[in-house]
Amino acid sequence: MSRKNQFRMSVLLLALLINSLTPAFANDQLSDTAAWAATLARQYRITPNVTYLTANNWEAKLDVYQPTNASGPAPTLIYIHGGGWVGGDRQAALFNAVPYLEMGWAVVNVSYRLARISLAPAAVEDCRCALRWVIGKAKDYNFDVNKLVVTGHSAGGHLSLTTGMLPASAGLERQCPGNEELKVAAIVNWYGITDVGDLLEGPNRKTYAVGWLSSLPNRHEIAKRVSPLEYVRPGLPPILTIHGDADPIVPYSHATRLHEALNKASVPNQLLTIPGGKHGGFTRDDTLKIFTTIRQFLAKHNLAK
Repeated sequence: MSRKNQFRMSVLLLALLINSLTPAFANDQLSDTAAWAATLARQYRITPNVTYLTANNWEAKLDVYQPTNASGPAPTLIYIHGGGWVGGDRQAALFNAVPYLEMGWAVVNVSYRLARISLAPAAVEDCRCALRWVIGKAKDYNFDVNKLVVTGHSAGGHLSLTTGMLPASAGLERQCPGNEELKVAAIVNWYGITDVGDLLEGPNRKTYAVGWLSSLPNRHEIAKRVSPLEYVRPGLPPILTIHGDADPIVPYSHATRLHEALNKASVPNQLLTIPGGKHGGFTRDDTLKIFTTIRQFLAKHNLAK
């Protein structure tokens, strides 16, 4: 089976799964959600395995999901998968983009160099280049460059923050030079790391962070260079952070410190705390609350479709 057909099969299986989990109404009528799922494959055009960058002889790829019925440029989600910068896979993260597909958005699902291919700051560089690709290809794929939202979970939350917050002066997109201004309209950060150096030593030391920086002689300098907290300043896009206050993988303090810093800089932002929440795996009620908050956040900042 070709890669393109594999992706089409993934979408079909996704539709069938949602359909099977959604009870039908009386008289064998499908609910709105089931009807949407059943026709999902017809509503989106899939362009899989697009190479947006080649670095270290490794091809960085992404997948594009475009609404087939869009009458104009579509609001576009850039999704960045998690995995502590050392693991994870964009294809396994597809379900996280489904709520945006349901809203009629385009979705760009991004892969980046993991630690086994290149240590920090490679992942940050790749995601900045993915943003440049999206902006540069906006006319080809009907992306609305004024409604680009970047999101991700865990390390993907961190990379979403750096993708949307870094200034050009940080110099972390030099491997994909261009004239485009790299900006997004909003960031939705799911329990992302905001202070990488905090995870290298001391009580919050995490093996995934140590693995990403490894034994680089200037690892503390690089950790600072890729920490979102270092880039808080007025004029940033609105930021929504979602974090459980019992997260054992990314300390909840990373969310509160970012929230406080953004408030001090007068950056529009919101912290949604999940009481007792761990590192994802939230309850159904919590998850519904989260996506209701996301929709409200997008609407508040004029990003609803």
